[in-house]
Amino acid sequence: MTTNNKEELNKVAASNQPKDSTSTTDSTTKEQQQPSTQPKQVPANTSPPSATTSTAAAPATSAVAKPSPAASTAKTQPEPPPFEKGLVEQIKKEFGDLVKVVFIKPLRIKIQVEPQDIVRVATFLRDSIGFDHAESAGGTDYPKDNQIEVIYHLGSYSNQELAPQILWLTTRTNKDDARLPTLINVYKSVEYHERECYEMLGVYFEGHPRNERFLLPEDWADIPPLRRDFRIKGR
Repeated sequence: MTTNNKEELNKVAASNQPKDSTSTTDSTTKEQQQPSTQPKQVPANTSPPSATTSTAAAPATSAVAKPSPAASTAKTQPEPPPFEKGLVEQIKKEFGDLVKVVFIKPLRIKIQVEPQDIVRVATFLRDSIGFDHAESAGGTDYPKDNQIEVIYHLGSYSNQELAPQILWLTTRTNKDDARLPTLINVYKSVEYHERECYEMLGVYFEGHPRNERFLLPEDWADIPPLRRDFRIKGR
């Protein structure tokens, strides 16, 4: 075979072989990596989200209005106990508006009267209701009102139904001229309690036989020590 014939056979064999797969893959990858310049097709029936759509998607709790204070239910006072309520009704029936009911609680009643009425009310409580003794007496200073309140705690030894009850009989006097009628002729047990109020709060009890000191030193020259405006020297 001549040299020319061999070269022709080699050319025919080379033309019949498959193309290189590597070169084909590289070209395909390059085509995929090139960004497409054609715009994306948007369906005709779609539209961008509106403010209405976003509002509707908000949580439902945001649309719930908070209740106003006026709409809240007012708290109701508890019904007073029947026994204590019955005692107060007897007192109100006798004195009407002369007696102010401060509170009615289980085993506790507080009423307030004017100074000129306290002896008459105390006598009624002893003779008609059954509060036969005063367990204690004390006082409270109210600087904003410029008043001192004296409180008698009344109880009963003779009436078993009243035995657990404490009735607070109170009255008020002006701080600048603190004077009240004594209850020593109604309840003998108030003798030392009223003396203590006189000494520690400066309330003079008219008709009391001994408005004098028995706790403070005789040379005490300051204001009564249980008044709110009392200050210890050096503090």
